[in-house]
Amino acid sequence: MKAFSNKVCFYLCRIFPIKKNLISVCTFEGKGGFGCNPKYIVQELHRRNPEYRFVWFVNDMNKDFPDYIRKVPNTLWSRAYWLSRSKVWIDNYRKPYGTCKRRGQYYLNTNHYTLAIKCVGLWRGEGFSRMAYLVSKNDSDMIDDLVIDSKFCEEMCPKGLVYQGEFLKTGAPRCDILYGDRQEQKATFRKKHGIREDAKIVMFAPTFREGAKDGKRSVFSGEWTIDFKRLLGNLEKKFGGTWYLCIRVHPQLAPTFENYSDPEIRDRIINESQADDMYAILAAMDAYITDYSSACFEAGFAEIPVFLYADDIEKYTSDRGALFWDIDPNRLNDIPCNSEIFKELRTSLPYPVVTDNEDLEECIDKFDSEKYYDRLCRFHFDIELVFDGKASLKLAKKIEGIIGK
Repeated sequence: MKAFSNKVCFYLCRIFPIKKNLISVCTFEGKGGFGCNPKYIVQELHRRNPEYRFVWFVNDMNKDFPDYIRKVPNTLWSRAYWLSRSKVWIDNYRKPYGTCKRRGQYYLNTNHYTLAIKCVGLWRGEGFSRMAYLVSKNDSDMIDDLVIDSKFCEEMCPKGLVYQGEFLKTGAPRCDILYGDRQEQKATFRKKHGIREDAKIVMFAPTFREGAKDGKRSVFSGEWTIDFKRLLGNLEKKFGGTWYLCIRVHPQLAPTFENYSDPEIRDRIINESQADDMYAILAAMDAYITDYSSACFEAGFAEIPVFLYADDIEKYTSDRGALFWDIDPNRLNDIPCNSEIFKELRTSLPYPVVTDNEDLEECIDKFDSEKYYDRLCRFHFDIELVFDGKASLKLAKKIEGIIGK
């Protein structure tokens, strides 16, 4: 009933004509700001044609944007009005149930993950609710093109995103900044935080955890068992230099993380959980640690060491359901992709998986950069990865072509 009433608003707003140069953008259901894949497409579009007009839906009107972007509230009537008038939609998430696209409009979805560890959509089985299916199906039916980067996505997306439409295999625009030389991003980040240019930084970015009770979504975070002081010591012993810890929790957990502190390494912790663009930060990193976050694959694009710290694998799989990879406590190396899901793809996870601080220390100590690079190259070849630093340009040209018709 709520979706039907939403749809009525969109139909009423059809009295307004579509503006050919107007582009509507949203990230993370309005919770995000100027970041993720849409940011880099919009920047390229504006660079190529300053006549394009952009509106960006936000829950928090205090978010910072360039002056060529108009912030608009992420409310029903605001969405109905601006989306109904826009020639192009760009989103990295799902449109609210009841959103209705008009003929002649173009919807580009740049999903906020491509490669992944945890199962999504219909691959979750009973963990994927009926309402989640309806929202996903409604959104997918409106999408004209979905951005992907690999054969992995081609096999995962039909059930994972409930999507049967067209793919644009360009790679993820947000990863363009990870391609090639990253010295400028490194210098900018270190200057921002007042640390030496030769300092080294490891990012710890645990995955997003979400549950639902009585139809209401909730966000939660477990207690981490990782010993950060020991971690920094091990990295300094193996790679040399002075290491800092950059923590990036999910944006929905960020407000509750503000009070976190570790007295023993207080001066070496950088909290970037509130930043809108994770990838400008990731480009400045020298190593990356997560549990099940899909960003581990994108950190690999930058060819920095990546370690998976999965200290609760049994509980996580019990709560979440199957993973895209056959990870279990008894098999933590040469982990294959889930053959029940991927019928044609044959590859192995390129990263080591550890379950405690002892294993993490050993893994860092035995890290071999040459073998690691070979594993990454083999993995990228197996999945037919598209990554050349030009995704934003390719997608901007696609949108220009749509607008020009």
